[in-house]
Amino acid sequence: MRIFSACKQAQPLQVNFPGGLNMDQFIPGRRRKDKVVVVLGATGTGKSRLSIDLATRFEAEIVNSDKMQVYKGLNIVTNKVTEEECRGVPHHLLGIVDPDADFTAVDFVHHALTAVDSITRRGRLPIIAGGSNSYIKALVNDDMEFQSKYECCFLWVDVSMPVLHSFVSKRVDQMVDARLIDEAREFFDPLGDYTRGIKRAIGLPELDEFFRNESFLDDVTKARLLEDAIDKIKANTCKLACHQLQNILGLQNQLDWKMRYLDATEAFLKRGLESVEAWERLVARPATMIVGRFLYEDDMDFMSAIAVPPPIYQIIETAQSILIPELSLKVLDSSIEGPKVLVRTVSKEFEEEFGNSAAASTTIAHLVAEKGTDVNSDKSDDGLECANTASITIGSITHVKQFF
Repeated sequence: MRIFSACKQAQPLQVNFPGGLNMDQFIPGRRRKDKVVVVLGATGTGKSRLSIDLATRFEAEIVNSDKMQVYKGLNIVTNKVTEEECRGVPHHLLGIVDPDADFTAVDFVHHALTAVDSITRRGRLPIIAGGSNSYIKALVNDDMEFQSKYECCFLWVDVSMPVLHSFVSKRVDQMVDARLIDEAREFFDPLGDYTRGIKRAIGLPELDEFFRNESFLDDVTKARLLEDAIDKIKANTCKLACHQLQNILGLQNQLDWKMRYLDATEAFLKRGLESVEAWERLVARPATMIVGRFLYEDDMDFMSAIAVPPPIYQIIETAQSILIPELSLKVLDSSIEGPKVLVRTVSKEFEEEFGNSAAASTTIAHLVAEKGTDVNSDKSDDGLECANTASITIGSITHVKQFF
């Protein structure tokens, strides 16, 4: 089973499982099932974000269940997670299938079961995440082998539809800015066949008319045609979100799945640090507690242990949001007791404004102190005092918890 190469290098912050995932004693005549987490939600609700959050807090690997993201190529069009977004978490069934192949639910069950078996054999937690609910149903509900081996915890991430539609529209604009059009052009089919493989992805059929005519049209007409195509992409993505929501509601009503509901709407309405805080408070932290109880049930020692400070990447993001935009951050010491972050200016304007390291440190101290953190002047990582360098310590665990 291939693991998405861009996601498998770094090791995530982990919570070790004493005795492995399956700690319960065997019941006579019946094997205790291993455990799997399933993250459900419409497109754009943050399924990938939550699954990666959980994987950085538990020893976990992610199995993709998005039927377009299993294909190679079109990383922007299909909105695959980037290497940075993966945060070192291994991903399976991501970009492994030939673009022209027919990858059915039967194929998914075979590959996903192989991946889940591999993950559990290595004492790690499988997290299945993706928007293709028919794939998840085929694996979890319809496959007897999976049912005989595994017990599932279902997390449903939701965002109110008006808010989600607004977010999806902005996300499409961001994808266009990230060269979605150029990427889609490479898969343009002169025969107009968008019924097989990755060519079914939203973003290709909608651009067909534009690609067919762009070389014959004047700039004004071409721009209008492109705008119409982008509007269709937005509309069809919103329709997909509504369809996926209906599917989830159908699964909830028809099957005996105890879904744990997580409303991320507030996190989508806020911006910057407030959005990060809302996501942690309303989605990531409750999901962590739900998964902890699912894995360890009445083991209260573990339940107290999983209330850990946020991963180091969140601490860095917090510092970035506190400090002025001209600063860049580099981790010096990832100790939970007080991670140090080296702050270096990246523009001459900052040097001209603040002059020397003492002034810079004072300014940084003022900015960070407003958030209740400790700030210490320090030397650069090469031991030399630099005119535009300062170091801050992001407080203690208590201070850090105040942010999230």
